[in-house]
Amino acid sequence: MMGTAIILTHGSLAQIDAKTAHGLIRGTERFNIIGVIDGNAAGRDAGEVLDGKPRNIPVYDTIENFMRATGVKPDYCIIGVALSGGRLNDAWQTLLMEAIQRGISVVNGMHMLLGDIPAFRAAAEKYQVEIVDIRRLTPFDQRHYWSGRIFEMTVPRLAVLGVDCAVGKRTTCRLLLEACRQSDIHAEMIYTGQTGWLQGSPYGFILDATLNDFVSGELEAAVVQCETEAAPDLILIEGQSSLQNPIGPCGSEMIKSANVKGVILQYTPFRKYFDGVEELGCRLPTVDDEIRMIEMYGSRVVAITLNGEGGTATDLATFAGELEARIGLPVVMPLEEGLDRILIAVRRFMVAHTGYPDTTILETAC
Repeated sequence: MMGTAIILTHGSLAQIDAKTAHGLIRGTERFNIIGVIDGNAAGRDAGEVLDGKPRNIPVYDTIENFMRATGVKPDYCIIGVALSGGRLNDAWQTLLMEAIQRGISVVNGMHMLLGDIPAFRAAAEKYQVEIVDIRRLTPFDQRHYWSGRIFEMTVPRLAVLGVDCAVGKRTTCRLLLEACRQSDIHAEMIYTGQTGWLQGSPYGFILDATLNDFVSGELEAAVVQCETEAAPDLILIEGQSSLQNPIGPCGSEMIKSANVKGVILQYTPFRKYFDGVEELGCRLPTVDDEIRMIEMYGSRVVAITLNGEGGTATDLATFAGELEARIGLPVVMPLEEGLDRILIAVRRFMVAHTGYPDTTILETAC
């Protein structure tokens, strides 16, 4: 636990871009979240704005009004949105400078590193606060290159992959982690994005802040460390983007470099185009296409989870029932019904995974 924190969403709390804030509102072991700053949702409970479930996290319109009403100066303020290109515009920089001048440290998950901007560096020194740039590159001598040690690891691994960005892969991964632990399965999660780190996961790395040559090695190293230190029954790996997304075709690393033999696929049935390139008409793959792609990489889908964005609850339930009947796999709506129903499939995978071939053909196995 690093300390108390408020989340800055700058009017976007109810929007999909505030997915970092949403994750922190749902839970974090790294910070004690005591408020959200959002002008459009001021006066409400952040949990109520998110999903209708109050979580005793008040929303205020300004940092000043939060501190005046509560009499508390938080240790940190966290940028709770994902901005296009990871760039902080003038309005965001003004808000963050205000936090620093009030003696609050800043946690920045954007690609634009505040600690490299002279004005912010000087202000942080003057007001004796910390700037935590999560996406700062690790020193060269601390990076890992893929070694093949992954083939010595015996703990079953499941990756939560999706068909696009911002479909809820991390949320599903964390909910599954909690469901496993409540069912006496000692599970650990490998985070691969900034929110996973913010939520307190001890094992992982931030994929999009890692030089491409080292992505596979960092993933392998996180799995090795997790199995060596925690000796879990199951390792869950948070996916990024998707296998077929032209903006960022990620996912093959999780399957190949981590030798992941099982996948839970997060699908969004009411979204037609890849997020961010709708105007180009880049269509999302179907469930069947994505399953075939995963199988081509040497893994297998053990369950489907659904994000109902853009559709009604009735439409989502109908889609889930029809899809499950057709493909013969559990199809679950995590936010609506939890993940207990797929634990049978998870346990079955844990027992059977040793009989599945490695995703990379090894000469010793031929």
